[in-house]
Amino acid sequence: MALLAAAQAVDHYPLDTIAIFSVAFVFSLVMDLLQHKEHKEVTVSNAAGWSLFWVALSLGFWGWVNYRHGSEWGSMFLTGYVLEKTLSIDNLMVFIAIFKFFRIDSGLQHRILYFGILGAIVFRFIFVAIGTGFLKLAGPWALVVFGLFVAWAGIQMLRGGDDDEGKEPDYHLMPIVKFFTRFYPVFPKLVGDRFFVDSAEAEQIAKKDGLSLAAKAARYMTPAFVCLLVVEGSDVLFAFDSVPAVIAVTQEPLLVYTAMIFAILGLRSLYFILVVLTKYLAHLEKAIIYVLFYIAAKMFIEAWHKFHEAGYVGWELPIHIDPTVSMFIVLGMLGLGVVASFIWPHKEDDEGLDRK
Repeated sequence: MALLAAAQAVDHYPLDTIAIFSVAFVFSLVMDLLQHKEHKEVTVSNAAGWSLFWVALSLGFWGWVNYRHGSEWGSMFLTGYVLEKTLSIDNLMVFIAIFKFFRIDSGLQHRILYFGILGAIVFRFIFVAIGTGFLKLAGPWALVVFGLFVAWAGIQMLRGGDDDEGKEPDYHLMPIVKFFTRFYPVFPKLVGDRFFVDSAEAEQIAKKDGLSLAAKAARYMTPAFVCLLVVEGSDVLFAFDSVPAVIAVTQEPLLVYTAMIFAILGLRSLYFILVVLTKYLAHLEKAIIYVLFYIAAKMFIEAWHKFHEAGYVGWELPIHIDPTVSMFIVLGMLGLGVVASFIWPHKEDDEGLDRK
């Protein structure tokens, strides 16, 4: 198993920690699949209950890391977890827009998010391996590159609020969608919760509903599968920001990966809570922007220290940010964003706050 092999290469992680993470990870996926295999509407109370479960599971693993590896490692795991969770909020906001564009109901959203999160787990493993490998190869220069990536993400969020406002993006132009449409044409309507439909059934439905098929094919992608492709493509783009940000907290590959995975496992439940809360948390995105700029600055500071240790610069910065302090700074920024949202709420936005 690739994950186990990579984990064994990390000297700081003994086998008992690897085993606990692996068991918790597999158990969570299996249980989540069994509990949510039906296509049905997801209630806020159900999503809140599952969110509490995922948070409790993550805090349980943090307690183990804290006990087994010390408080510094515990702080790094928890900071990485909070950071990935925080940055994922912006990703989930994009998912809300994607589902609205494809007119996907709550039950089908749940199914798409399940497979989307499976893809996110695989891609995070690839990006963490590449990112930490690049860090070892390029040293402090890698931190500079990662810092620029994170700062660029913050600038894009800062500038992107009013860009293309009111326009519906054409998700069919995304490269990942264009690639798959070379093999499967898109059926013009949803077919239950299915991702594909064969030619015989497609022709029958098209004839019954008066639809025209773009081309003859053995199988057709439904809009649900196109939506899944867009969700996966969006998540890959967001991983370019979140992976470097978590690597700013710790450069240990498995510590980065476990923090990110525990954050990702609870995203599906968090999504359905966020759908309800977006109308109230008007300033949370601003807080996320500040978090990104803080993480970029932390990377530049750490790179400077490494340049000083290597003898490239003679002046040592007097600033050192402890992992625990960093965790409280991130939590404090988010807390201020939430408090500001209730003190200075936006006026009712007619554009998209009437979500179901």
